[in-house]
Amino acid sequence: MSTTFFTSTTIKDGKAPIIVRVQSRNPKISVIRKTGLVVSVKVWEKRNTSTFGSRYGDNPDIKKLFNRLENIKNAVEGQIALGKALKSEDVKELIEKVIFREAIEEEQRKQEELRLQQEEELRMTLIKYFEKFYNEAKNGSRITEKGTIYTPGTLTSIKQAMDHFMSFEATQAKPHDFADINMDFYLAYTAFLNKRNYKLNTIGKNINWLKTIMSMAETEGYHSSQVYKDKRFKGARVEVDTIYLTKDDLDKIRAVDLSNEQPGYALARDIFMIGVWTAQRVSDYNNIKKKNIKEYTVRSIEDVDDPDNPGKTKPIIVERQTRVIEIVQKKTGTKVVVPCSTELLKILEKYNFDVPHLSDQKVNDYMKEVAKLAELDEEVRIEYIKGGRKEVEFIPKHDLVHTHTARRTGATLMYLSGMDIYDIMKITGHSTPQTLKKYIKADELEVVDKIVNKYDYFK
Repeated sequence: MSTTFFTSTTIKDGKAPIIVRVQSRNPKISVIRKTGLVVSVKVWEKRNTSTFGSRYGDNPDIKKLFNRLENIKNAVEGQIALGKALKSEDVKELIEKVIFREAIEEEQRKQEELRLQQEEELRMTLIKYFEKFYNEAKNGSRITEKGTIYTPGTLTSIKQAMDHFMSFEATQAKPHDFADINMDFYLAYTAFLNKRNYKLNTIGKNINWLKTIMSMAETEGYHSSQVYKDKRFKGARVEVDTIYLTKDDLDKIRAVDLSNEQPGYALARDIFMIGVWTAQRVSDYNNIKKKNIKEYTVRSIEDVDDPDNPGKTKPIIVERQTRVIEIVQKKTGTKVVVPCSTELLKILEKYNFDVPHLSDQKVNDYMKEVAKLAELDEEVRIEYIKGGRKEVEFIPKHDLVHTHTARRTGATLMYLSGMDIYDIMKITGHSTPQTLKKYIKADELEVVDKIVNKYDYFK
């Protein structure tokens, strides 16, 4: 059995094709055919000389050529050793497998890369799920647990949390996937947000949205990681020192002359006062229309003096007309019914029970100016945690007035009036006393005054 290579003896210069001869007695084989490879005649002639290695040993192309010839020989003789009677076409196939092996392997590598790439594109990752969650919430195909669509404010909050997470990812050596959300991640992420000087509540909101995303992804079967449920993996927050307006503050706001200001100031003041008397969120009190106003006849039985029987009384039916505002709160879907106070009725009647809408931002901007004109200049001490450090500021009260101040003011004044907290909840729409209490911002002296007036024990 022998496998030898040679070139045409007629070619004396340049490159010549390399031919292979395969011979064997058992099995009987005699095949001569071109390999498809070519070689410099000079190189071929010196292949068996002592100077070949020193002249061509470091040439990668020549090394590759002779390695291929060796591999062809091994492939052919390996088949013969197995007793296979090779024909010309069989030798050709073996030669091609050797010659094109690299190309075949490269193609296989590319196919495998493509397969893995397609697999990765189809695989759900944390950031892809975050984007999916946001986009579905935005287009309405994903709804809340209460069956309502996500509000613009909530969508903004989700988008901000996603942007913060992506900013953090850009600083990391590799992206974090579901399984990577552990305590090491939590510490690194909160440190990143602190370094960016975000307030504690902002950091807490980001962590809580990430926990929501992880929870929803787990529910939908994308992962089984549990570390994010650890009690240490939490979105910390502190109660922010927000203000409410006292009755004196409200009197000053209502008394301030806005005749020389643009009309938006007076409208913003009226809308804000509606918020005070209804104790609703701005998304609800800034959109009250005539259809929200309902009038009911309330009948009751009262005892009055009986003119026909001096010294005695008789029952009569008394009818009273009661106006209320019925609101289905946009954020929660809760239906609340708010009795119309005298002050509220005055404002509603001013606009024939159809109050014009003013953007929330405009109400914010105008009310700060109205409060400034009303000389609400008392400096308020504000504490907060920012960048991981406690900070204190003293800010004029008028700069702290915004749309949500109306709701806090309404809830607090109801409380100070002696109204039962559960009755206040029916108006504000809070689900628990604990959440309502966060809105009640009365100071200690006002609370003491309320207690003294309510209980004979202190009189």
